[in-house]
Amino acid sequence: MNASQPAVAVPAEQVPEASHSYDYCDLAGQAPGHAALAEEVALAIAFNGISQAVMLVSPGDLEDFVVGFSIGSGIVQDASEIYDIRLSGCGAAWQAEVEIASRAFWALKDHRRQMAGTSGCGLCGVEAVEQALPELPVLPATSLPPLQWLAGLRDRISAFQPLGRHCGAVHAAVFMGSDGELLLGREDIGRHNGLDKLIGALAQQKIPATGGIAVVTSRCSLELIQKALRAGLGTLVSLSSPTGLAVQWARQHHLNLIHLPHHSAPRVYSPALEKRP
Repeated sequence: MNASQPAVAVPAEQVPEASHSYDYCDLAGQAPGHAALAEEVALAIAFNGISQAVMLVSPGDLEDFVVGFSIGSGIVQDASEIYDIRLSGCGAAWQAEVEIASRAFWALKDHRRQMAGTSGCGLCGVEAVEQALPELPVLPATSLPPLQWLAGLRDRISAFQPLGRHCGAVHAAVFMGSDGELLLGREDIGRHNGLDKLIGALAQQKIPATGGIAVVTSRCSLELIQKALRAGLGTLVSLSSPTGLAVQWARQHHLNLIHLPHHSAPRVYSPALEKRP
């Protein structure tokens, strides 16, 4: 995939539906019924012919997910290092063949070689910790969004959650523009996947993420902070509480982190409030 050649898309009729209706029986009265449930598929991702990961994802917006996963996981620095994406599969089994720049591929191979080389020497735990707690760039300081931009946000994002409204069991990530309007949203069964899809969609639609605001409906853990940092987002708003480590990392890396509780005012965890005398 590059500026002149978009990713290869799977024909719409081959993409699995996001949800299906399933029959059930009531445990107490055995009354039959049916409900719409969100679907998931296994997506195997290979970079330049080498398998990297198998992820369980919602079947929609798979190209966005692959781009966002590549950026959010640090495999590429930005979308310009992704030259092509080829999706194939059927039913619950799908594959993504991704062609990336040589620099990114050699860095990926070198990392995999280091991990394999330490598997029997007692250092694999150290490598795993370094992978979980990587060094990431500190962002330029970004102004906090005005309070009115967050007013009614829980209701406003419902327009970007068609699958969630239909059957539940999915998370959403939504991008807010510079005027407080919600511009773009993605859904997925995985909370990480939803943000990956949003980052990928922004990259593919050439909407700058740098300094922007993302809203996530899921619990805000460290992995979401890391993905936001790699994408260059300036502010992350979470509808659920962040973890302590997420707050620490957000403060250390100048990422604005805001929790939007159900029945109280938004809570700004990062930047930290200055101590008053």
